[in-house]
Amino acid sequence: MSDERRPYSSPMLDGPDRAPSRGMLYAVGFEKEDFSKPHIGIASTWSQVTPCNIHIDRLAKESAKGADAAGGKAVIFNTITISDGISMGTEGMKYSLVSREVIADSIETVVGCEGMDGFVAIGGCDKNMPACVMAMARMNRPSVFVYGGTILPGCATIKGKEEQLDIVSIFEAVGKHASGEFSDEELETVESCAIPGEGSCGGMYTANTMASAIEALGMSLPNSSAQAAVSDDKMRDCFDAGAAVLNLIDKGIKPRDIMTRKAFENAITVVIALGGSTNAVLHLLGMASAAEVELSIDDFTEIGKRVPLLADLKPSGRFVMAELVRIGGTVPLMRMLLEAGLLHGDCMTVTGKTMAENLANSPLVYPEGQEVIRPLDNPIKKDSHLRILYGNIAPGGAVAKITGKEGESFTGKAKVFDSEDDAMKSILEGGIQDGDVIVIRREGPKGGPGMREMLGPTSAIMGRGLGKTVALITDGRFSGGSHGFVVGHITPEAHEGGPIGLLVDGDEITIDAVNNKISVNLDDEALQARRDNWTQPEPRYTRGVLAKYAKLVTSASEGAVTDKYL
Repeated sequence: MSDERRPYSSPMLDGPDRAPSRGMLYAVGFEKEDFSKPHIGIASTWSQVTPCNIHIDRLAKESAKGADAAGGKAVIFNTITISDGISMGTEGMKYSLVSREVIADSIETVVGCEGMDGFVAIGGCDKNMPACVMAMARMNRPSVFVYGGTILPGCATIKGKEEQLDIVSIFEAVGKHASGEFSDEELETVESCAIPGEGSCGGMYTANTMASAIEALGMSLPNSSAQAAVSDDKMRDCFDAGAAVLNLIDKGIKPRDIMTRKAFENAITVVIALGGSTNAVLHLLGMASAAEVELSIDDFTEIGKRVPLLADLKPSGRFVMAELVRIGGTVPLMRMLLEAGLLHGDCMTVTGKTMAENLANSPLVYPEGQEVIRPLDNPIKKDSHLRILYGNIAPGGAVAKITGKEGESFTGKAKVFDSEDDAMKSILEGGIQDGDVIVIRREGPKGGPGMREMLGPTSAIMGRGLGKTVALITDGRFSGGSHGFVVGHITPEAHEGGPIGLLVDGDEITIDAVNNKISVNLDDEALQARRDNWTQPEPRYTRGVLAKYAKLVTSASEGAVTDKYL
């Protein structure tokens, strides 16, 4: 027996020979009538590991209610999550980007194994969000992503002044403590007050960046990316997402109908307008690879020429995501971009309608007097803050986040470190001076392995007051909370023989974010002489998930995915 609404659950559950399967499901709460309904998975990333995901079990139950109310039969299952904020600066952080692949694999595994006809996936911390969408693209079954929502800001009185705080405040407080600006008590005040409860890190860091990108891609419901974790709006979003999957089944709309080349261009456009994280480059490339859509780092440059930076959001701006939620969220911004011809309005979305249809009845403008989103004729920066750089340090490309507040060019002398740990120690002990270019290498996808984020070093630089006088380059990557004159994703990485692995202390390095170049003042012959004396380091891990990842992973310029060349 087959059922057009149940192409995957029907072969698993229908007919006398499938009685054992039905028997197993009676034990988990199925009734007889449930076997004739579409089987809807609810992929929950709930965990007590991090505040980003601590509430997602509650959201998953609400999505299940929505799927059931719309005529499906929901089944909740879990996958893992990790916490960047907790593991940052330790060996544990090497598992962070790796977890994106593990989560995508695990969702694919459960949905494929259990014959689910569609699914909702709910993510909070930043790696599990692109992972959810990668699984959707691989499986190509009707599905909707739900963002767990942003955290509310913390607050405390510091040196007599009331301050809004978030996770980056703590990292920068470490630098201030090291320089003597903060006492032990002031550091403890910041760490104990900055993170008040449930939800993802509150600036336009990677979680909020990817939530916004996924909404612009069309894979979540309107304004899903701009809701507080603790809110009635988020609960409605979850319920509606469950129901939306059934609508997609009825309309025959699948993720690859939505995740087109033009949809990825929309996602890039919104990320640029919001001042999003450099991780968006890595994750959008990974998502596009899973959907078999051609996308390259150079597309960020081309789109960035015409899209301005409009959002005054942290880390480089003044406001947190909760302020954008308060004034109306992402929908008015997307309406503004659509009206200006910067978005493709004909792209399909998980509502079953096009982007233009979704936005047709939305407010065109934000409330008068708000300062979070600038008008198109008065941007913070007239073109993109995400810069794709090339040169003799990065012949395969590199990614920088330059808003212009840091300046647009930097020349200085290299201070070279073969790990984040060594660089962090030097920064905190005062070993970095004005004019230095900190080089952190052997932290790439293969060499790390896992491409650790450098929020600790970048925040310590800021905390020590060196944000405008020191640059940092790495074959690793940056947290969405990083800001300053920083360049990551340098390709080829040091472990693969990339030029960043050939640099020595004192080399003169120039970063030019206007002409999109990064170079060392050495000619080809000098670099070749160093290359002739280079030997590849031994792998840091030879067994387990990190070793498997290092063996399979592509370069950062290809999205650091593990299934591209299988």
